[in-house]
Amino acid sequence: MTSRCTSAAVALLAGLAVLPVVLQAQAQQRIVFASAVSDKGVPVEGLGPADFVVREDKVAREVLSVVPAAEPMQIALLVDNSQAADPYVRDLRQGASAFIEALGADPTGTRHQVAVITVGERPTLNTDYTTDLARATKGAQRIFATPGSGAYLLDGIIETSRGIKKRQSPRPVIVAVITAGVDLSDRVFQSVLEPLRESGATLHVVVVGRPVTSDVDRMMVLDLGTRDTGGRYDTVLTGTALAPRLKQLAEELTHQYKVTYARPQTLIPPDRVTVSAAKPGLTIRGIAQIASTDYGRR
Repeated sequence: MTSRCTSAAVALLAGLAVLPVVLQAQAQQRIVFASAVSDKGVPVEGLGPADFVVREDKVAREVLSVVPAAEPMQIALLVDNSQAADPYVRDLRQGASAFIEALGADPTGTRHQVAVITVGERPTLNTDYTTDLARATKGAQRIFATPGSGAYLLDGIIETSRGIKKRQSPRPVIVAVITAGVDLSDRVFQSVLEPLRESGATLHVVVVGRPVTSDVDRMMVLDLGTRDTGGRYDTVLTGTALAPRLKQLAEELTHQYKVTYARPQTLIPPDRVTVSAAKPGLTIRGIAQIASTDYGRR
């Protein structure tokens, strides 16, 4: 009898010893790359887990760690060179150059890749992805407006997103610098948002001149595409304000955080992951890193 009780006790203790391991194995670690800026748009440094709130489908998840992001970004810089951009060509060159040069000042010393793509007349690769920022800057200086052309921004976002997905970039970013001129892509907004979300890229948009108020599909892409991917959507009314705004965006990107959180193991990934600030006076934007097994299921 005593032997049986002893054996049962040993088995129970062994089961209890295994239980935490099993429960721990059920949790997965996921990553969000997030920007944190003050109400003046200045990057805020020195934040920790208590400053971030991560939710999956509105369910809060435990934030495990927060460190400065040191993974290299793959940044596709889409620039409008349609006829509508002609009055702003000089500003577009200066703004793109200021953005690219600011990426070289990343405090972590990370070397990022940049591609310059124009979207006037059709999406065209100006400069392929490169860590040589001087080369990318030279490409930006070669931007000219194409007479008689419209923009194909939505086509450009689709093609760029598909290229990012094929590359399986770990930290992809799309920055679109555009005007409110006509867009001839002839795409419904859902057909643009789907490949964008599958790529895992953050979309940032800066409109120069007047705000985009025509073309419902383009408006939906600019609004939902930036908001759902943790990006910014800005409008600058004058060309001279473009370079400072793009430099500010580059500084925000180079001061991002890598936020690691715990997710219960499930067969279906969440439809939406959001990251926000736990305290007032702070704006936090970000996007979850998509694992290779998650492609096509979001």
